[in-house]
Amino acid sequence: MESLLDLQRLTRECLWDLGVNIILALVILVVGRLAANAISGLTRRLLQRSGLEEILVNFSATITNALLTLVVIIAAVDRLGVNTTSLIALLGAAGIAVGLALKDSLGNFAAGIMLIVSRPFRTGDYVEVAGSAGSVEKISLFTTTLLTPDNREITVPNGAIYADTITNWSARDTRRIDLVIGISYEDNLATAKHVIKSVLAREERILEDNPSLVGVLELADNSVNLTVRAWTKAGDYFATKLALTENIKLAFDEAGITIPYPQVQVHTTNSKLADSDRSG
Repeated sequence: MESLLDLQRLTRECLWDLGVNIILALVILVVGRLAANAISGLTRRLLQRSGLEEILVNFSATITNALLTLVVIIAAVDRLGVNTTSLIALLGAAGIAVGLALKDSLGNFAAGIMLIVSRPFRTGDYVEVAGSAGSVEKISLFTTTLLTPDNREITVPNGAIYADTITNWSARDTRRIDLVIGISYEDNLATAKHVIKSVLAREERILEDNPSLVGVLELADNSVNLTVRAWTKAGDYFATKLALTENIKLAFDEAGITIPYPQVQVHTTNSKLADSDRSG
């Protein structure tokens, strides 16, 4: 009889302890989740005040919340009497396996964070990266999306961008237009330079703060090549370059200046005629 009473008492104590542990585990989960949400929210506000990109702010807040939630879950499971050492070791091994399997993706992820933090370019900039060129449409943690002038969408892995040279054509407010114009050797050099300078003077998008340059670049095989250098706003670069090229051609036509094209002169000798001349 006493053994039965002892067993009942022991059962009640075990159930009591189990009930208490379950309640404490639930309390840990509820309070822990509230604390995780509060800390992640605080992290989000602090990062937003620091001026970081919104995508990095959201990612940091999400990772903070996930890590804190994992700690809360482990603490709750430990409260229930489960050996969490093996669980932590299992999670660590799983993390290593996932990291090895996603090595390239993690490299793109790390490069994405560096691109967002260092900001070598922003959305809307025209860049040349990893062999592709276009306007930056979107920067994510793994890839960057470019939009080409002919409306093609190019998705470039961030790892390839960060490992290569980045050329940002929109980083400065102004850009220099470089043209090479060839004229015939028979044309008047001074007249050609005067015509080009007149075209530059009529183009309103040319900046006057940076003086333009017109000079002889080289004496080529078929032409005298003139270099034309003028500054304009970065947003007006392509339109101004096209306009200058067209207007210089039209002005040359009016002034009678020739833009030569490559020519090859072939001299032939009639061997029979040459022999008859020598015999005569």
